Amino acid sequence: MDIKDLTQRMHEFVASKGWYADDSPRPQTPRNLAISLSLEAAEVLEHFQWDGEVEVPHALAEELADVTLYLLQLASLADIDLERAILKKLKENHGRKW
Repeated sequence: MDIKDLTQRMHEFVASKGWYADDSPRPQTPRNLAISLSLEAAEVLEHFQWDGEVEVPHALAEELADVTLYLLQLASLADIDLERAILKKLKENHGRKW
């Protein structure tokens, strides 16, 4: 499964919940998705709050999946080819010096 397949499955899920409807209580706008993405990323940090060890790997995996789903949705609604953007950024980073 690739990014496009994952994005399609994410859209199918969101649509099945009615969240793309105009009267949705959870409007799927880029702003709302960016906020949700940030909140989910913060939940990833909770797993490292008191030490550096991952004590519950499946719980961390769930948070990483949430982050990824919001990222895929935000990129899709913003008409960004995430795969292309990632490859471009990797190429740029190869040329950078830290």
